[in-house]
Formats: sequence, structure tokens, C-alpha cells
Amino acid sequence: LAGNRRLGRIGLTSTLIGWFFVILLLIINAIWKTALISMFAMPFFLVLTQIALVYFAILWIVLTIDTLRLMRIVKTGPRARFWLPGIALVLVGVLAGGTLYASSLAGGVTRLVSAIGVAGPAVAPIDGRYNFLVLGVDSDPEREQDGMGARPDTMQVLSVDAETGKVLSWGFPRDMHNIPFPATSPLHAIYPNGYTESAAEYCGEWACLNTVYVDAELNHADLYPEAKKQGVSAGIFAMMDAAEGMTGLKMQFYAVVDMTGLQSMIDALGGVDIVVPERVGIANMGVPDDEVPEWIEAGPQHLDGWHALMFARSRHAATGDYDRMNRQQLLMQALQKQMNPTNVLAKFQEVSKAGGQLLRTNIPQPMFGTLVDIAMKSRTAGYTGTSFTPYSPNFKIYPHDPDFAKIKAFIQTQLHPPTPTASPTPTN
Repeated sequence: LAGNRRLGRIGLTSTLIGWFFVILLLIINAIWKTALISMFAMPFFLVLTQIALVYFAILWIVLTIDTLRLMRIVKTGPRARFWLPGIALVLVGVLAGGTLYASSLAGGVTRLVSAIGVAGPAVAPIDGRYNFLVLGVDSDPEREQDGMGARPDTMQVLSVDAETGKVLSWGFPRDMHNIPFPATSPLHAIYPNGYTESAAEYCGEWACLNTVYVDAELNHADLYPEAKKQGVSAGIFAMMDAAEGMTGLKMQFYAVVDMTGLQSMIDALGGVDIVVPERVGIANMGVPDDEVPEWIEAGPQHLDGWHALMFARSRHAATGDYDRMNRQQLLMQALQKQMNPTNVLAKFQEVSKAGGQLLRTNIPQPMFGTLVDIAMKSRTAGYTGTSFTPYSPNFKIYPHDPDFAKIKAFIQTQLHPPTPTASPTPTN
């Protein structure tokens, strides 16, 4: 009131408008949290939020300086000359500094959403579930030299309950043979009897399931024009078709996880806590125990990104690929527990940068809010993982002669467990 009235009106009006939107967001959060998360997953809204936060930070700095001018510090008492400016500087540091930090978080979310999402409308769940194909891709330079290029060494299908967030996961070995393609797949016309050794170019010497990716990329890219639009390999869409043929489930989304990006993500989170069931040698199959350079010991362990990656990828165990499939399930479960909002927010800049390197997906950007909400629920709803290998305790599948009817029946049993019937009441 005693200073610049125009500046005062701007400051007061901006503050009231700011509080109005804060209260509005709190109300939306209380009655419809998914909508709020969806708003903050939209790049346009995030850019507006970032601009508004920068504006308020600058406004608070200007108002604080003007307040110090109005105080006429030289006319105050000796002690007040120190604590009045001190309080003002602390306040402007907290308000402006916190607002600028929030603005940088908004910018990080914008970059992350733009990097991993695609444009397009939201997709409804199928029978109350969202189905994902998750591929762990290893871009090894040696594979470029042998003409095979990048190919997935890890394949999992995830089905997530859209209401509860409960996750069911099924892991498939990379050497699975005789892959069937559904009638809707363009590869069905080429391989009507499945991706067999006699039909597939790479299926004799090389593992079968992961070379579906290579076959489509090198020989049948024209069958998947959508892959070109999204700037990804046609092999991803071929693997989605393969997943549908093996599980009987419609694959709505893919998520391609780069192994190097996974290491960066775990490091950004500060490592991962995991219970190692038995010690793991960081070496390939056939290396004698006394020549293994390093071991990950059994028991509770806190692993950095590199050791977590070696835990998931080591083939030193007797069962090689099959043993590491079980360890990959354990790592996914551990990361699910550790990806809590507090942990992610505290290290958000590092996490957002790693996330852009880690993941490629066809999830539409408008769905991020919905899926984040489901992911939050999944931390308490639970995670159940099954690996289809000859060493599964109660459900053995032999990759060179897989029983896909048995796999589909097992998946349906997990999706729709039988309702226990009540025992009849005994009569006299």
C-alpha cells in the first residue's frame, strides 16, 4: 500500500489466482486423482505450468526486493537491520527457489513424456486389463557385425488389472520354437504353420523367438508400416504378434527396455535392494567357479546398476537362460517396490534422463496419467511372475517342443481363477 500500487495490484491478484488454482488442484486430487495425474502427464499443460512457476518465482523476487526497499532498513534499529533482511532472503529463497525447482521438475516430466510416449487417443482395457509386451533389447556391436543387429534377449508379457493394479507376468525363453502367429498377423500368411526350423531363415542355428524380431526387421518390414511411422523396428510389432499367438491375449502396448538404459535408471534411483536366492557368478556358462572374476552373494543385497544388470543377465548358472529368467522376475519385482513417489521425486532429474534412454513404447501420452495411477496401486496389489521353462517347479514347458495350448490354459486360469465352492451343509 505504501509503495508502487500497480506492482501491489499485480502481486495481490497473481497471489489470489495462484491460490485459487492450488485449491482447485487439491480438490481434483481428492475427488479424481487420475484426472490430476493425467493433466500433469500432458506436455501442453506441463509447459503452461512451467511458465506459471517461473513467473511466480520472478514475481516473489521482485516483491521481496520492493519490500526491503519499503522497510527503509537504515532507519530501523541495529538488530532489525540484520534479521529483517535475513528473514526476507530466507523467504524468497524458499518460495522462489522451491518454485524454480518445481518448474525444473515440470520440464523434466515434459521431456520424459515427449521422449517415450506417442501421440494418439487413450485405449480402453480389454476385459478389465491392459496387456503389455516387454522386450529387453541388447544392442551389441558384435551383433551388427554378424548381420543380426539388435535383438531381444528378454521377453515378458504383462497383464495389469485396470482397477486393482495387480500385475501378472509371464516370461518366455528366447529359444522358444514353433512360434504360432494369430490369423490377424501379416506373418501368418508367410508362416501358416508357425515359425518353424523348416520355414524360418534364422531358426536352425539361432534361437527362434528372439529372431522373429530380426526376421521381420530384415525381411518383412513392409508388413508393418506402423513401425515406420513410430520410428521403431518392425521386429517389435512382429514380437507382439508372436506374443498374441503364444498367450491368446491381445497385445495393446509394447515397452522396449534398453539394457544400458536400465543400468542408468537403477543408478539414478540409488541402486536396488533385492534378496538374492543363491549366489550368482558374473560370467558366462562353462566358466569354472574358481575362474569367475566376481560373485553376487546370496542374501539381502543392495546392487548398483551394473551389478543389478549382471544379476539379471548372468548365464553362469547350470540352467543358463532359464535361471536368469527367474532372476529377471525378481529384479522387476524389486524395482516395482522401490519406484515409490518419494524416491523418484528426490532423484527426478536423474531418473527422467535415464528414463528417456531406457524405454521406447507406443503408449499414447494421454494414458500416462491412468497408467501412473495403476502403477501406484500395483505396489500394494501385488506381482505374480511365471517363467515358462523346463525348470519351473509346477509348470514345465520345453522350448524346443512347447505346448502352447497348455500355456494358454494356464494363463486363463491365472486371469480367471476358479471361485471356490462352499462345502455342503451336513444333514442329520
